[in-house]
Amino acid sequence: MSTLLETIYLANQIDQESIDFQARILERSWLSNQTSIPPSLTEIPLKKSLTSVQTETMTTIFTSVDDLLKKNKLSPRSIDILITNCSLHAPTPSLSAMVINKFHMRSNIKSFNLSGMGCAAGILSVSLANDLLKVHRGSLALIVSTEALNTHWYIGKDRSMLLTNCLFRMGAAAVLMSSNDQDRGNAKYELLHVVRTNKAKDDRAYRCIYQDTDSELKQGVSITKDVITVAGDVLKMNLTTLGPLVKAFEHFCIHTGGRAVIQAMEMNLNLTEEDIEPSKMTLHRFGNTSSSSVWYALSYLEAKRRVKRGDKVLQIAFGSGFKCNSAVWRCIREVEPDTDNKWLDFIESYPVDVPDSISIRPC
Repeated sequence: MSTLLETIYLANQIDQESIDFQARILERSWLSNQTSIPPSLTEIPLKKSLTSVQTETMTTIFTSVDDLLKKNKLSPRSIDILITNCSLHAPTPSLSAMVINKFHMRSNIKSFNLSGMGCAAGILSVSLANDLLKVHRGSLALIVSTEALNTHWYIGKDRSMLLTNCLFRMGAAAVLMSSNDQDRGNAKYELLHVVRTNKAKDDRAYRCIYQDTDSELKQGVSITKDVITVAGDVLKMNLTTLGPLVKAFEHFCIHTGGRAVIQAMEMNLNLTEEDIEPSKMTLHRFGNTSSSSVWYALSYLEAKRRVKRGDKVLQIAFGSGFKCNSAVWRCIREVEPDTDNKWLDFIESYPVDVPDSISIRPC
């Protein structure tokens, strides 16, 4: 984080007051020095360009998809349905077309690209895949969730827009879902329920996370002070629907929207420190990777070997709009951590003590 702060300072594109504000947020963010930002944002001057953001998304998406296909010994041509989601980078051709081109997928693949759907889009993609798999029985779906930092990196003075610089980090996840009975032996989880709640009809909810330009016409994404209150309201609506369907969960994978989000979930759901551990450690190690963060949290649980057959896992995420999406999975076999699990190399050192505040500024 000190390197990030130094880069922001040396880039000389924002005033000292805005730099100090970002430093204060970073010091209380729970993020560690191991989180990642794209190389384009560590150069001086910062390189905000279409080429840079394409390089960023290709790096995360291609790596995730390639690892997943190799691990499962699958040909790209075996994929019947492809869903990509990224909120703030929507190029032409689309990200789904980019994946099809890279991996030479079939010409009759059913592809979808979701943009502008926020951090809850990963679970939304699961919902879409689930519906499609019910219609197209015996099919295999690939979901790819990521976010682009270069696109929305903000270099102005609006504090509500500077927050995204402090919280969001580089990451992606690729997931397979199948409606082919022959794949059940390879599957780890069975999807039980998906609940989607959208409060966009309410102006305060609609604008609490909002892409806009500031008074100097610099583009960014603002996060207002209403976001925690709105998230609490939408969470209650979502769980009111979900509650009668599932009585208890063994594990929780909460979207790593930030320290305030995780603490609010801990309080509202009366969770224990162990319940929030996967999300808290994910935020600390990887930052807010947007829609992919619920998969990082699940990978943490798997690396810790905590998920047992029959356990139910709740994934829950918030996103612009304002949305709250939840998914309930049941583990259907003993789960060993995958060899490419990103936590494996350092999982023995976790959980770590995450201080409420650190110092990253020179005395």
